[in-house]
Amino acid sequence: MKLRFGFGTGFQEVEVPEQNLIGELHANEVPVDLVGEAEVKRALENPIGSPRLKDLVHPGETVAIVTSDVTRPMPTCKVMPALLDELYAGGIKPEDITLVFALGSHRKQTDEEKRRLAGERAWNEVRCVDSDPDDCISYGVTSRGTPVDITRVVAEADRRICLGNIEYHYFAGYSGGAKAIMPGASTRAAIQANHSRMVLPEAKAGTLETNPLRMDIEEAGAMVGIDFIVNVVLSEHKEILKAVAGDVTQAHRVGCRFLDTLYRKELKEPADIVLVSQGGAPKDLNLYQTQKALDNAKHAVKDGGVIILIGSCREGLGERTFEEWMTSAPSAHSLIERIGREFRLGGHKAAAIAMVLERAEVDLVSELDDDFVRSIFLVPQPSAQVALDRAFEKLGKDATVLAMPYGGSTLPTVIK
Repeated sequence: MKLRFGFGTGFQEVEVPEQNLIGELHANEVPVDLVGEAEVKRALENPIGSPRLKDLVHPGETVAIVTSDVTRPMPTCKVMPALLDELYAGGIKPEDITLVFALGSHRKQTDEEKRRLAGERAWNEVRCVDSDPDDCISYGVTSRGTPVDITRVVAEADRRICLGNIEYHYFAGYSGGAKAIMPGASTRAAIQANHSRMVLPEAKAGTLETNPLRMDIEEAGAMVGIDFIVNVVLSEHKEILKAVAGDVTQAHRVGCRFLDTLYRKELKEPADIVLVSQGGAPKDLNLYQTQKALDNAKHAVKDGGVIILIGSCREGLGERTFEEWMTSAPSAHSLIERIGREFRLGGHKAAAIAMVLERAEVDLVSELDDDFVRSIFLVPQPSAQVALDRAFEKLGKDATVLAMPYGGSTLPTVIK
């Protein structure tokens, strides 16, 4: 059977013997009435746990709309038209609206990137800026000790609206909701304090109410004050299947429940070989982002198996501290020991990769140099097909194979 995996703006094709393939994880069949911008408009007209946005805002108020940066698939350009119409209906003027791209710990964006994300209408009608971790206002600290320092343009606004796409997050449980504000529009120190809890057993994909990171994020959001959210759930092809709007917690939970019906996948047994991709650009720009697919794949592979990670990584590793940890470590296991001694944002992803390597070999199909890939404890492969052929040589011709073409989205759960 021929399978296709996104790779940058192109793809990798792999021929897998049908008798070896135990599954190809795609979204479950879920009936939807509306999609795209029509679904966004429906959500805005039917908010959850909140009045309509046009009835919340008042003329003369300033509004900060916080959304995702270029590393996320959030289709801001498809949400902004209906959102602007709703704000204008409430008497808000274009000059009082700022669209803020939440960088978190990521690089600054070019004007062209911001324009593409915002869409032509928003770009032409309202101010569009990146968040600035060097210009923040402090709200104090959460009960868990996380400093709540929020970029000034967001902190000083009369109204704060958070946008985001909801998907599984490997230690915050789910993306979306208050996560746009913290860590999205916060400082590196705040992000580091929050993410340090990733080592706790409750900090895992698909958990909310008992997840210490999510609870910390939502406490920070409550301290800042989030007036309204618009979150979307995307199909594997990045089409809006579901939009939720309204209260930052109630609407988010409805979106998470929909995500579970769509992407949580139950398996009878783990596989010897897992082929996994983020689905292509923009989610495989670098290894820092591509790691998310690897972390979901770890739930599906047998101990001693092989994960074939397919991602362009054309921008390299993608984060300074992550790169320093990966390139300076004497061994993969030393990264786990290091995160136990000193939690560092960026280093946390290096440790997460190392934890997968404790259980399975990870082969990387990318645009990175082979020697460099070996130096970071992964096995370079020229193509997904060659990687699969070599995995069969290692594990035997009867090795089972699981395919995860959208590994950052689908969450496998082995039913014991």
